[in-house]
Amino acid sequence: MQDQFLIPSCFSPGDKFSDDPTSAAAATKSGQSLVMSVYRTKIAGYCRMITVTWCKNLLVHGLSVSVEGSSDDQSANDDTKNSSNNNQYSCKVELRPWYFWRKHGSKHFQVDGKPVDIFWDLRAAKFSGEPEPRSDYYVAVVSDEEVVLLLGDLKKDAYRRTGFRPSIIDAILVSKKEHVFGKKRFSTRAKFHEKDKFHDILLECNNSSSSIDTEMVIKVDGHEMVHVKHLQWKFRGNESISIGKTRLELYWDVHDWLFVPGLRHALFIFKPVSSPTSSSSSSSLSSVLSSSESGSSQDGSSGSCLFLYAWKLE
Repeated sequence: MQDQFLIPSCFSPGDKFSDDPTSAAAATKSGQSLVMSVYRTKIAGYCRMITVTWCKNLLVHGLSVSVEGSSDDQSANDDTKNSSNNNQYSCKVELRPWYFWRKHGSKHFQVDGKPVDIFWDLRAAKFSGEPEPRSDYYVAVVSDEEVVLLLGDLKKDAYRRTGFRPSIIDAILVSKKEHVFGKKRFSTRAKFHEKDKFHDILLECNNSSSSIDTEMVIKVDGHEMVHVKHLQWKFRGNESISIGKTRLELYWDVHDWLFVPGLRHALFIFKPVSSPTSSSSSSSLSSVLSSSESGSSQDGSSGSCLFLYAWKLE
């Protein structure tokens, strides 16, 4: 018998997780934070995208795992197929304080007619006030008797629980999309290669009474990487930066911060590039967004992109 899941309050039935600012605004109005990580791995015989989404609001933590299906598959049932995207299969879990048993479980469904299992243990997970846990947890996806995606630091527990070996092909993190909130300071953690360490990223925007004095500073691990003065004239731009041995192209668009009233977000993209002469530096922000959706890279570079949506609170 399949385990029946309650859909968390921070996920509504048929939710469509996208980069559309309209849908993002709907999420933020409910006071929730979102972190979406997109991985590429082999599932049910094909290379597919897996999207892992963590959400957090005042009442609940939510976890959603969506697996890309083929366009002609009709094998999914209504419980696992995402009604907003007929080519995705979703597993959704809620972590309300009074549902302790929901923090440890599994889900079985089919992708293109082949079995896929998701196992998780979040009973001791440490969240540090963020949607995504930092330690003491695992989330494992199993296909063809292999663990094709494993998140968290309790790897031995995950292999023991699933009873299957690691996949020969490692899952690749393609991109991470995160929504953060603040008045002048916005922070997050990210790594741009699987074997890289996590880096602390801080955005600071000084909104003075005189608009010509508006400035923006972007720091990584405490080191200033970008300093933009007269931000109202340079509200869109990009700059090449280096973090250790990793070269990145940093894009920003803060137009709505400055010129649109109400709750609005700015977008920052941290994109690894292969070399100083990479064509990525001349790419537009829209083209970077487009290539991320397909998991492709215009310059052949490896590594994962960070898409940071910074929502400015009055």
